[in-house]
Amino acid sequence: MLHSHIQTDALIIGAGPVGLFQIFELGLLEIKAHVIDSLPEAGGQCIELYPDKPIYDIPAIPVCTGRELTNNLLKQIEPFGAQFHLGQEVTELKVQADGRFLVSTSKDEHFLSKTIFIAAGVGAFQPRTLNLEGLDAFLDRQVFYRVKDPGQFANKNIVICGGGDAALDWALHFVDKAASITLIHRRDDFKAAPKSIAKMRELCTDKKIELLIGQITGYETRENQLTEIVFTSIDGKSELIVLDDLLIFFGLSPKLGPIADWGLEIDRKQITVDTKKFETSISGIYAVGDINVYPGKKKLILSGFHEAALAAFAAAEYLNPEKPIQLQYTTTSTKLHKVLGVKSPTFE
Repeated sequence: MLHSHIQTDALIIGAGPVGLFQIFELGLLEIKAHVIDSLPEAGGQCIELYPDKPIYDIPAIPVCTGRELTNNLLKQIEPFGAQFHLGQEVTELKVQADGRFLVSTSKDEHFLSKTIFIAAGVGAFQPRTLNLEGLDAFLDRQVFYRVKDPGQFANKNIVICGGGDAALDWALHFVDKAASITLIHRRDDFKAAPKSIAKMRELCTDKKIELLIGQITGYETRENQLTEIVFTSIDGKSELIVLDDLLIFFGLSPKLGPIADWGLEIDRKQITVDTKKFETSISGIYAVGDINVYPGKKKLILSGFHEAALAAFAAAEYLNPEKPIQLQYTTTSTKLHKVLGVKSPTFE
């Protein structure tokens, strides 16, 4: 069966912050891009996992939420007209005889691209779930693995399950907003920021958070509503806890999915790259952000921004090996001002 192919110089897999900034860096070099993401909107983990949580380590922005960061990046890349293909996963990648890459998606879209940029975060991530038969019937109604609208939990009796940053951050967030907060963890040892742990214990002393050590072993329903969970302590005693909503934060299970079958060099579910070009073991394919690994790698958004810049320059050289690439500055370059659609300033 013949398919119509979307032809492009650059195809970005992943529309998180680093994927969005990759559009900007490519755009400055006049390289147009298409973007694929499995989520229904741009923003990656920032939108999916913590849209309203504050981020403090973006240069020159003292604080912003995941949603604000995403919206600012989308505004920044507007001049470049990148085309987004959301709500679909890449299912196949094949190298063609002419060196281009044929990419197919779960929505039966097909791309012929000269370069590929993998900015897929931790891959096609899925939250680790609470394994109780039938609990999925309440998913996104009373059982949640991520918080999209914090306002919906106001004045509710909330049970939060988990011992990492997400569980503690949301427990602290809902203090004085929810009717009650019960935090459940399988042991009295938390893998979260020390300040968050200290604040949580202080609030437990003040009886604003109830901390239970053990696990959820069952639940009760009435008229198709989740009414109580069965909590079993570490000494084996069980009790019923009344609740309106159950928030579960067991972390993410990263899945590379089809990326693992593309012939790329992979180390512990991450793609190895060089630090000069951020190119993978296949020429013309680059990996930026949390999906890649190299000596000294730090999983920070700002590190991903740096990687995207170097990958863009490498791709420009790959696409036009005979054309020298000059480093220009957005402050002074009239050419970049034209690309960005801004008026060049006059200096006296």
